[in-house]
Amino acid sequence: MTSGEAMTSGEATTSGDTILIKNLLVRAIIGLNDWEREKPQDVLINIAMVTDVRRAAIGDDPAEILNYRTVAKDVIALAEDSQPLLVETLATDIARVCVVDHGALSATVRVEKPGALRFAESVGVEITRDRTDFDG
Repeated sequence: MTSGEAMTSGEATTSGDTILIKNLLVRAIIGLNDWEREKPQDVLINIAMVTDVRRAAIGDDPAEILNYRTVAKDVIALAEDSQPLLVETLATDIARVCVVDHGALSATVRVEKPGALRFAESVGVEITRDRTDFDG
């Protein structure tokens, strides 16, 4: 399965329901080169969070949901403030926000830097993490 298929289908390591945040565009300082550390650049983030939406759906109860708006706000703040060198670090930190802070069973996170590589639409990384990755 290709990484594009993983995000499109919403599959992750733990079975369940999937909440998607697609093509969240943020401005962040990220990268190894001196010019990348000078000013924010576009970063594209896609997230698939595995959770269980049955209780919320049955009771039509917003208190029972994994709130994607709150997750997005936290991810934007993280991306804008953290200034990591690596997209791998940002992806891992975003997965931690989803799983540890917001209770997702697992999260598949793709972080891309559009235009970072000549002749490529974007470059990036996609990871999947669950609670065991953040224990301890």
